[in-house]
Amino acid sequence: MFLPFFFDPTFILLIPGIILAGYAQAKVKSTFNKYLKVRSEKGYTGAQVAREILNRAGLHDVKVEQIPGKLSDHYDPRQRVLRLSPQVYQSNSLASIGVAAHETGHALQHDQGYLPLQLRANLVPFARFGSSLAFPLIILGLFMGSSGLAVARIGVLLFSAAVLFQVVTLPVEFNASNRAVTVLEREGFIGRSEVGPVKKVLNAAALTYLAAALVALLNLMRLLILTGMLGGRDD
Repeated sequence: MFLPFFFDPTFILLIPGIILAGYAQAKVKSTFNKYLKVRSEKGYTGAQVAREILNRAGLHDVKVEQIPGKLSDHYDPRQRVLRLSPQVYQSNSLASIGVAAHETGHALQHDQGYLPLQLRANLVPFARFGSSLAFPLIILGLFMGSSGLAVARIGVLLFSAAVLFQVVTLPVEFNASNRAVTVLEREGFIGRSEVGPVKKVLNAAALTYLAAALVALLNLMRLLILTGMLGGRDD
């Protein structure tokens, strides 16, 4: 007989991931705010850095736009638009140009056909579909007990698509950060003494993706245990 998953002791498996996620959020906020106050030596704004990197890569057709929100920065591959939050778009801080260069890195990945980025894009509809249906099916199946085992397991399989998306996101984000640091230094947007602070900003941001992937994997593990898919339980 299965207990509803929110009453089960396997919830303890999520604790390391939850702790890391909380730390990552605090770290990225404190690091970004710290270096948001540090002006870059060359004085480039985030928007200027993004536009110049794109132009030097021959991506003149990729637009750079300002959008509302804080740390809402992202690259839209469908519309080929780089969208930057006001704090990144307008500011000439080390934090701002680091984030702008990171997002520009996604545009470079897209242009060069970076395989993990393509894979992540293909996973988006499956991840959304899986996320929306997985837990209703798992809850229903677990409440039904043994007779609902098959339903719950279908839900777990759907949830796996969302987990895979989180895992594939890691190399995409790490690669974009590496590209950002390399191009900022190589193209003269930052001085040698500024490389370290920019890396700190991007590493803090990367930690949030690592935490999200860990939480997703741990959640999948506990669901596999609950539904007997890990351990061969069939009753």
